[in-house]
Amino acid sequence: MRKWFVQKHHRWAAGLLLGGLLVRTAIALSLPPGFDEAYYYLYTQHLDWSYFDHPLMVALSTGLGPWITGEVSQFTIRLGTLLLHTGALWLLYLTSLWLFSSQAAVLTLAIASLIPIFLVGFGVLTLPDAPLIFFWTATVYGAVREFWPLHPYTPTYRLAIIGLLVGLACLSKYHGLALGFGLLGFCLTSPRPRAALRSPWMVLSFSLFLLAITPILIWNIQHDWVSLRFQSGRAVPDRSYSMLDLLVTFLAGVAYLFPTFGFPLWWVSLKTASNQLSKFWRTRKVKKGNKGEARGEIAEVNLTLKLPPYSPFPTPQSLLLWLSLPLILGFTLMGGYRLILPTWAMPGFWSATLLLGWRAAEWQHKFPRLVQRWLWGSGVAIALCLLVALLHVNSGILQKPSRYALLGGFLSPTADASIQLIDIRQLRAGFADSANLRDEMQRTDYLFTNDLYLAGQVGMALAALPHKPITCFEQDLRGFAFWSRREEWVGKDGLLVTPAHRAERTLAQYQGYFEKVQKVAEIPIDRGGAVVQVIEFYRCDRLLKPYPRPYGI
Repeated sequence: MRKWFVQKHHRWAAGLLLGGLLVRTAIALSLPPGFDEAYYYLYTQHLDWSYFDHPLMVALSTGLGPWITGEVSQFTIRLGTLLLHTGALWLLYLTSLWLFSSQAAVLTLAIASLIPIFLVGFGVLTLPDAPLIFFWTATVYGAVREFWPLHPYTPTYRLAIIGLLVGLACLSKYHGLALGFGLLGFCLTSPRPRAALRSPWMVLSFSLFLLAITPILIWNIQHDWVSLRFQSGRAVPDRSYSMLDLLVTFLAGVAYLFPTFGFPLWWVSLKTASNQLSKFWRTRKVKKGNKGEARGEIAEVNLTLKLPPYSPFPTPQSLLLWLSLPLILGFTLMGGYRLILPTWAMPGFWSATLLLGWRAAEWQHKFPRLVQRWLWGSGVAIALCLLVALLHVNSGILQKPSRYALLGGFLSPTADASIQLIDIRQLRAGFADSANLRDEMQRTDYLFTNDLYLAGQVGMALAALPHKPITCFEQDLRGFAFWSRREEWVGKDGLLVTPAHRAERTLAQYQGYFEKVQKVAEIPIDRGGAVVQVIEFYRCDRLLKPYPRPYGI
């Protein structure tokens, strides 16, 4: 370790990794659990080969903290993510160091550590993206160690490891398939790496890939391939194509990346792709006989790519483009005909960060102060935005009324979506302090909601208290459709949990399904000294018939 720290760039990398981990830990401690996070906590209560909406790995990463500590909190369910993302950043640094230079590696690590959606979406929240990005980055690192240097190239055992890592990426999120196809595309379009496809190691690689995704296959075989049908159905257009929606999708992606990084990532991806296409077509001229002119043109392109004057070999940039541009362009274009989630295209931008770090190293040689101001300015702006968001979510500094409001506040709780991030500590205390609720829990056979995310928040709140099974009566059931049978609750008494502002609509939804419905308790949720939301509880006597499900058992 002492020898490792002698090198300045390693010290910079260690500082960035430690500083980033501390910042992300602070966010993990203070940010209430998000909707998906609380729902994924329920995965840990129903361990299975796979799940309706995601593969197995998110259950393991979410459960790591609670299983180790014995405590369920917003921090413990995120412990796995904090560790995985630190590992992913380290592997990203090593990849850039192997491909480019120590300067590019440090800059790549700094950029990836600052981009907000990477920092929070991949590095704090317990989402399938956390294990996906870890195994994605491990695969990229294994690939660059396998294919570079290329002179001469002989397939090695690393191909088998790459196959296993791609399988584990798929076991995290179905996006892992794009990683596998990107690697195949690179090998098919690159003469020397093409030898990998004919290697005996590739047979072992594919076998390990199949072994890794076996849990997905087992669960889908057992459930009529419902998960794969659900995910593939999300690519089907749900409206006519709209250029306005495409523009909104593009700008939203740039905003999540932060504009000072989002626009450069788009530019470096498209610029590098243009250079690679130029080299490809000019290489074809060499093969067709116009060698003198084409070699000169290739030398010109290679000068831009920092390669030898004439190099017909595939570049690291071509691999990174195969692993970034299809996802970036594919999901952005998809935004023109359906709503996409912000994380869908982000693994592509994660790979493109290596390209931006490589370019930033060139810019730093020419304009050192400008690059320094770019990174420090972006970092300060992002830190301020995150600080304001955290203070508002926890104390309501933008809320009116709130004892902590800045300038009196201006955002009414009824117009503030952040109040849906329920403080589970308050919800847990409300359950523990209410004798009436404790009695009702003893009387009823199960709890239920009409919102799968609220069910997750209730599940987390009740984790340390004696409670009954939790289910969901709704059309969008996801995992709940397989964690119980639709007839299981018929003839039994339930306890309905619903936000007060949705209570009237919720009660109308269940009309005719119960003999009697009666309100029994409520728990106010406070922020900044003001009640921002009320959670109501209704005793529902005897379910008369199964609540209909669009899928499941």
